[in-house]
Amino acid sequence: MSPRLHWDGHGGEVVALFASGAGLHCRAPWMETMANGLAARGIAVARFDFPYMEGRADGSASRRPPDPMPKLLDAMREAAAAARRPGVRFALLGKSMGGRVATMLADELHADAVVVFGYPFHPPRKPTELRTAHLAGLRTPCLVLQGERDPFGVRDDVRSYPLSSSIRVEWFEGGDHSLCPKARSGFTEQQHLARALDLAAAFAMGT
Repeated sequence: MSPRLHWDGHGGEVVALFASGAGLHCRAPWMETMANGLAARGIAVARFDFPYMEGRADGSASRRPPDPMPKLLDAMREAAAAARRPGVRFALLGKSMGGRVATMLADELHADAVVVFGYPFHPPRKPTELRTAHLAGLRTPCLVLQGERDPFGVRDDVRSYPLSSSIRVEWFEGGDHSLCPKARSGFTEQQHLARALDLAAAFAMGT
């Protein structure tokens, strides 16, 4: 059974499949904010939950760890098949784990672009446990939007990784894993999220 899709904006010249992170369901406030912002910028956004997260939004499912990667990949394949439209530009978007899955499937699914909000380059406090092997050969144009104090990958570490030339990383001063900055950075969360949305929308559109 294909994952249920939650649509924001049905028009536009781009369809974007948007997957959440390991601890979020697709209707969490952060996901709602970003999906609505992308829809306002002309993108039709389809959000979905991975199998282990189905029902969490209304409290009917227990808290469980993420599904094994093969099951996550299959769920995104099914969601992509349901979301994409013939002749319409197609992008994969993901928050953290959802972005990791998206980058693993982007080439296979012939996506036009992939955008990741906070890539989990490694688990927090475990910088040697890298999740980057597939990124070296990624062919699909990819945009990573990363906070400078993200415990899943900071600038000094990320610049040393062998990433494909198709990957562009944009940094957010003082930003955490959800791009929220510290007050002393001089930026607000709203400013960072607005910039992230502008960058993500333009990249998904290929402009």
